[in-house]
Amino acid sequence: MISQPSKHCTVELNALPSRIGQVRRIVSAQLRYWRLDPLIDRAALGVTELLTNVHLHARPDKLCTVEIELLLDRLTVSVHDRDPRLPEVRDATSLATCGRGLSMVAAVSESWGVRPDGESGKVVWFTLTAPAPSAAASLPVRPPYSAVAGAGGVGFVEVERADAMAPVPGGGHAPARSAVAG
Repeated sequence: MISQPSKHCTVELNALPSRIGQVRRIVSAQLRYWRLDPLIDRAALGVTELLTNVHLHARPDKLCTVEIELLLDRLTVSVHDRDPRLPEVRDATSLATCGRGLSMVAAVSESWGVRPDGESGKVVWFTLTAPAPSAAASLPVRPPYSAVAGAGGVGFVEVERADAMAPVPGGGHAPARSAVAG
């Protein structure tokens, strides 16, 4: 029996250096919203490394999707790209300036992996153990918007929610949320 519903956030982007920083901030803000502050540093480092790999190695383009999902006590961060070639963990010294990304992901996560995604793509993912739920249990299952980073910057697209019309305790409207890219 699932005692805590899942929470999910998706960001689509071209993995360019300026976008990687934006997505890192989006992931950090989403984890703060879910009250998972202890996971922010490791999740931000992991997503940065995975997006850097897309930027450096993915073909035919840099288009990718970052997903973060919380299910029970497990946060999964995944990056989907359109390059079917699977990454390799390299033996790199601690002083190496490149080739250590997947080793760093492995070091900060509980588990990680890669799997083919259809005929032309792959998913690289890692997991982190989430702290026990507390006040986060009373938050909405999903935020009403999903971030999309494109050529013009980061935008937000409305996500369909089953509870969007649910009454707000005490009457009135739900509090407004905003996000500022940059």
